[in-house]
Amino acid sequence: MSVDLSINPLRKGLIRERAAEPCIFVIFGGTGDLSRRKLLPALYHLHLSNLLPRGFAIVGYASSEMDDSGYREMAHQAISKSPTHVPTEGKTWDQFAESLYYVKRSEDTEHSLDGLKQRVNDLDAAIGTEGNCLFYLAIPPFRFAETAEGLGEVSLAGNNNTRGWRKLVVEKPLGEDLESAKALNRDMQRFFDEEQIYRIDHYLGKETVQNILVFRFANEFVEPLLNAEHVDNIQITVAETLGLEGRGGYYDSSGALRDIVQNHMLQMLSLICMNRPHSLDAGAVRDAKIELFRSIHPVEQSKVGDIALRGQYTSGSISGEDVPAYTQEKDVAPNSTTETFAVLKLFIDNPRWKGVPIYLRTGKRLAKRVTEIGITLKKPTEMFPRAGGSGQNVLALNIQPDEGISMRFDAKVPGLAYQVQPVRMDFKYGTAFATSVPEAYERLILDAILGDQSLFPRADATEATWAICDPILKAWLANQVPLYTYKPGSWGPREAMEFIERDGRRWRRL
Repeated sequence: MSVDLSINPLRKGLIRERAAEPCIFVIFGGTGDLSRRKLLPALYHLHLSNLLPRGFAIVGYASSEMDDSGYREMAHQAISKSPTHVPTEGKTWDQFAESLYYVKRSEDTEHSLDGLKQRVNDLDAAIGTEGNCLFYLAIPPFRFAETAEGLGEVSLAGNNNTRGWRKLVVEKPLGEDLESAKALNRDMQRFFDEEQIYRIDHYLGKETVQNILVFRFANEFVEPLLNAEHVDNIQITVAETLGLEGRGGYYDSSGALRDIVQNHMLQMLSLICMNRPHSLDAGAVRDAKIELFRSIHPVEQSKVGDIALRGQYTSGSISGEDVPAYTQEKDVAPNSTTETFAVLKLFIDNPRWKGVPIYLRTGKRLAKRVTEIGITLKKPTEMFPRAGGSGQNVLALNIQPDEGISMRFDAKVPGLAYQVQPVRMDFKYGTAFATSVPEAYERLILDAILGDQSLFPRADATEATWAICDPILKAWLANQVPLYTYKPGSWGPREAMEFIERDGRRWRRL
């Protein structure tokens, strides 16, 4: 497939060998925050890169009073405010705007999807989408099951008699615990086959996360090191300087374990620790992941305090700005015990990783915004006098904000004596390839249209990660372990430092 990149030459990372098939892209919650901030800009960027099919329509579906013209104006305003500052005028924009349509959700619950079905059928006939339709649920998770059921009842979910394909895309959180995750999977699978369901985890669309498999399996010097013989420990950190940003109601019923650990962090852990899949086929990669999740040593609720720690930020200042305590945030219960900081220590029960601790750390209002996977190798035999540092080599995959890979190794200090000290070698995407990195949603949306499920967790994987987190969650909800506090701008509670120091290790300096 030859793709014309003259419109947007900096987005070369999303070239595909096969063209996307015509389809209708329906956004439930089409006027909401996710649609305005992420989905519509991502779709426009794909349009700029000439990666959307010729027969393509976007249908916003929501409760707002609006028509097609109003929806196009809303989309124009949203995309114009996008951080990428792409041009939204002229012929290119006009072509994209012509593909935007809007359907107002009916207040008649019994027939609420009738208008959407009619519009989909009309557009299918008018622009030739061959019956292909993707439904993106940018709505609260408690409405996922009822929406899947509604689509099934009006014959939009697809069956053996349906022309074309139908796909369902859902955002996290996928359940609140193991039981609810299983129930949600059952409810969706009543009307959509597993092959039709795409569970979005936007971290899996980040360039460095995708590069983990390439880094491991395309470089002969990397993979032989990733095992218990050579690795001392692995640390995965997702740190944010921000607080709740108006999401108090959601976050107070979620917390760090549900919001970050169960999905983003365990997915990254699987990519860095799973065994080599027999191919890059989506099924093979997902099979390797589920094998890894099921190999993680089970956590007993009564022993959660030995392998997990939680914290909550107090009032203070960060970057010179006074910020309230978590319990003083809008829509947060004043006596809330929801964690804004979490640490886990996990072990994998297989020969490859036996005995290697994997530390997960995440929190809000921390000292720095950074996501990193740090792999610390075991100490080598000391042969030379040291000028400083621990003498341990580190491979670090920087997920955000500066995507890239770094390596720490020892080098001789200039001079006549043999003294060594650690130095760092960095690879950064922006400087190495002189091209912008596509947004995670661009890649994930395009993969969903193309039918590539490699980056989308399967039902059994979501249930397996909930099974890991469930005992911890239950112990925290029952207040079986302390809730420590920490100041904004720090790296979490003092007890989190003691947690890893008991093992004779330290958190990586980020």
